[in-house]
Amino acid sequence: MNDAGCFCLILHAHLPYVLGHGEWPHGESMLYNAAADCYLPLLKVFRELAAEGIPPRVTMSITPVLMEQLADERFQDWFPRHLRERIRAAEANHDEFVGRAEPHLAYLAARWVEHYRALHDLFLGDLDRDILAGFRRLQEDGAIEVMTSAATHGYLPLLHEECSVQAQVRVGVETYVRHMGCPPRGFWLPECAYRPRTRWAPPAEVVAPDGTTWLRKGTHEFLAESGIDYFIVDTHMLSGGDPLSVDIHDEHNLAKLWGRITRHDEDPRPSWEKTPHFPYFVGERFEDHPPIACLVRHPAVSLQVWSADWGYPGDGWYLEFHKKHVPGDLRYWRITDDSNDLARKQPYEPGMAAERIRDNAGHFVSMIHDLLAAQPKPFGRRPVVCAPFDLELFGHWWYEGPEWLRQIVRWFHDDRGVHCATAREYLALNPPASAITLPEGSWGQGGGHYVWLNEQTTWTWHRIYEAELEMRGLARAHADTQDEQLRAILVQAARELLLLQASDWQFLITTGAAPDYSAHRINGHYSDFKRLVRMARLWARRERLTEDDWAFFGTLRDRNRVFPDVDLTWYARLDHAASP
Repeated sequence: MNDAGCFCLILHAHLPYVLGHGEWPHGESMLYNAAADCYLPLLKVFRELAAEGIPPRVTMSITPVLMEQLADERFQDWFPRHLRERIRAAEANHDEFVGRAEPHLAYLAARWVEHYRALHDLFLGDLDRDILAGFRRLQEDGAIEVMTSAATHGYLPLLHEECSVQAQVRVGVETYVRHMGCPPRGFWLPECAYRPRTRWAPPAEVVAPDGTTWLRKGTHEFLAESGIDYFIVDTHMLSGGDPLSVDIHDEHNLAKLWGRITRHDEDPRPSWEKTPHFPYFVGERFEDHPPIACLVRHPAVSLQVWSADWGYPGDGWYLEFHKKHVPGDLRYWRITDDSNDLARKQPYEPGMAAERIRDNAGHFVSMIHDLLAAQPKPFGRRPVVCAPFDLELFGHWWYEGPEWLRQIVRWFHDDRGVHCATAREYLALNPPASAITLPEGSWGQGGGHYVWLNEQTTWTWHRIYEAELEMRGLARAHADTQDEQLRAILVQAARELLLLQASDWQFLITTGAAPDYSAHRINGHYSDFKRLVRMARLWARRERLTEDDWAFFGTLRDRNRVFPDVDLTWYARLDHAASP
């Protein structure tokens, strides 16, 4: 093991369920673009690095709803057509530029043809249309680690019912096992949103306060009870926490360490006990659950990549995202400067972009090395820099992102001062020495829930809360039913509730990215859920369902064909004890 410390790069891959729900600009095209711009290019880079004897040691989270879509035969059948359309568009652009005597643009078009042909051949050839299998094999070979997440990326702290949180987590675990062939060890909290064990009442914006509260489990408790070892939190969550120390000695067994938590309130806090450079157990001493740890996002490292002012993706030599050639919507220009005037953008120069990739990668590797070298190493423990990013940044928003990742992985491999490690690998060798209680929050604007709960989105939570209560009541009444038709209707209702709970809808409304599409999806899943509830109640009373009812059910089950692992008892067996 190298001396300075470890670097954990974490990439979060997620898209809402879009198969069968429109095509362009919002719908299936979102999935096709993400697969062509991000998932395939990154998989290609990781495979090539592993073939060179350089395992990337990257930790990825692939949300269950994204896993289901990548494994869906509709995606596997239709995606090659999308790639062929891009190839044809690039070929047409090439001929156009040749006819206009613009040789440099023609050269760029030829590069696009080569790029998409390589992805097309990879998808249909070695991968046999199965992108998930490619990532699974890399994990099996120890080259990467794949985490899971909540079923549909539901915003867990605001869900009304404990059983809804449990279902989101359990579906996430079961879906992962089905696709990855092993239990998940890590869990990506949607929007890094967390709630501690506390007394809770629904937000006053959604439910009028009546003085009633009830004790709710912390988000980490649901994860620990499902066999999860760790999750990721945002930086500000750590600063609001209350650290507890653990007598670690030489013990690396997490369960034994969890039982050794002790307070040392009379001692001043060592600075290393509350820093993003070390992991922490999460929870209170009295909580009865298996141990679970958190890793903390490093703020400076995240800003170096994300910042609109000085982040790498804004370099003037990189490909401009917003200026596209019509027809075809392919990009041939570079960012050039920080103006938004698309008319000023200059043609893209791949050679100069490659130089900037090397420069930016070198700066990043040097920064990580210096950060780790400057950290204390109490009891010989190795510090870590944890850098989580949305995976879709790499390749979609930042075209050069996958090649930048290739370069930093190679240079970390050669760096004797930094060990590139997956999150699980780091925790196995450097277990937590402190336990901490975390405050409620997220990585959204202001660190709270505003992005997902505000005056524009309150109505969505009315629908979600109503559906949660109905699902809980139906599950309690019929979870053990032997009637296969009734069970099928209720399971489909649970699927519609999970899809309704996706945090994407509120995010796209608040940001203005796709408010109409999101409202349509919320209303659609809500109305489909309500109709299924009506059908279930009629069938349970042995009343007749119409041919239209069964046609609706068949169409819905075919369109939203996700999560065969749903267990109705998840909605029936968990309760909260309300008290004034």
